[in-house]
Amino acid sequence: MSYDMIALTMFSTMMLMLMTGQRVFGAIGFVATAAGLMLWGVGGEDIPFTAAMKLMKWYPLLTLPMFIFMGYVMSESRIADDLYRMFHVWMGPVRGGLAIGTIALMVLISAMNGLSVAGMAIGATIALPELLRRGYDKIMVTGVIQAGSSLGILVPPSVVLVLYAMIARQPVGQLWLAGVFPGLMMAGLFALYIYLRCLVQPGLGPAMDREEREAITMAEKLRLLRAGILPIVIFLVMMVPFVKGWTSLVESSAVGASASFLAAVIKGRMTREVFETSVRQTLGISCMFMWIILAAMAFGAIFDGLGAVKSIENLFTEKLGLSPWMILILMQLSFIVMGTFLDDTAMLVIVAPLYVPLVGELGFDLIWYGVLYTITTQIAYMTPPFGYNLFLMRAMAPPEISMRDIYRSIIPFVLVMVLALAIVMIFPQIALWLPEYIYGK
Repeated sequence: MSYDMIALTMFSTMMLMLMTGQRVFGAIGFVATAAGLMLWGVGGEDIPFTAAMKLMKWYPLLTLPMFIFMGYVMSESRIADDLYRMFHVWMGPVRGGLAIGTIALMVLISAMNGLSVAGMAIGATIALPELLRRGYDKIMVTGVIQAGSSLGILVPPSVVLVLYAMIARQPVGQLWLAGVFPGLMMAGLFALYIYLRCLVQPGLGPAMDREEREAITMAEKLRLLRAGILPIVIFLVMMVPFVKGWTSLVESSAVGASASFLAAVIKGRMTREVFETSVRQTLGISCMFMWIILAAMAFGAIFDGLGAVKSIENLFTEKLGLSPWMILILMQLSFIVMGTFLDDTAMLVIVAPLYVPLVGELGFDLIWYGVLYTITTQIAYMTPPFGYNLFLMRAMAPPEISMRDIYRSIIPFVLVMVLALAIVMIFPQIALWLPEYIYGK
């Protein structure tokens, strides 16, 4: 059997195992180890074992539990409630203002947590009931919550970008900085769409009534503003020393985790229950990511040993005659298809051994491609019939919001995401300017 057929057999076997409901790390790790043993005999297990040792020696891996812990402390201690109240008071007088404030809330939640599911949980439990109570259109606000929560995997400190950095062997700091402007641009496009839509159809997002606005004193507004600034201060305390080069990535993650813990203690919200829940959730998610990364690196080592990447590049460029840009677009479309039945981490570890080296061979920047991958994953999260965010929304939404409403709600926001993806593809400097400016110095 040729190496090309072996690579195809590995990939198809892995996909078949995933479609039958096997654990992601189990399917990937089993195929990698079995292929190594069958190809190279008893010594074949050394290849995935060596990849595992590389992972265990990768010091920046310590950032994962730190950032996850920081996010859970901030959400479990209800600091997000203060944020939403702040946006409610300051942006309520504008048509659609509370929905725009929800997008801003999601950006800040993303900067605290780096996981999409945290934004979804907070938005569905805090923002959605309030938006519905104030007469906002249920279809529009359902889309707002889903779109806003997707920013968690693009805005730093994105855990997904940390995983991409590990697998693609790219600097985490540069990837985070590369995600800043695209993430803010996408949030701005969401807010612009909401504002223009409510301008044309005022009934979709009514402004706060005059009596309620007058009942809120300026002292109350300033108090809420101070409460809302706290997460921003924590983010700056963590990120500024890292960007300036005063701390390493791991040290900055420890600073962020310590700052969030201290903030919860000062506000009197660090109870035993909050601490225990945060630690348990952190341990569970960190172990899940560790197993998946471990399996992905083992699979990638076998794939590299077969020379599969070079074979696929020759197939696309020489036999099919596709240009690098056509290949890149096909790769992005495949992410959207896979996103109908896989989450972002699974998509990354399945195709990273194939796509990441191929992108480099085609002459594209791997930092830029990390941003493209993340945006495409966001789109895949919200694409029917089995988008990951669609079912999370169904699980958390009140009974009056049907699955049909959820499907309808994401159409305009998916179109906005596609526009954002096209803009970043056409103008790569949107993603690359900030890391080049910071690290160029």
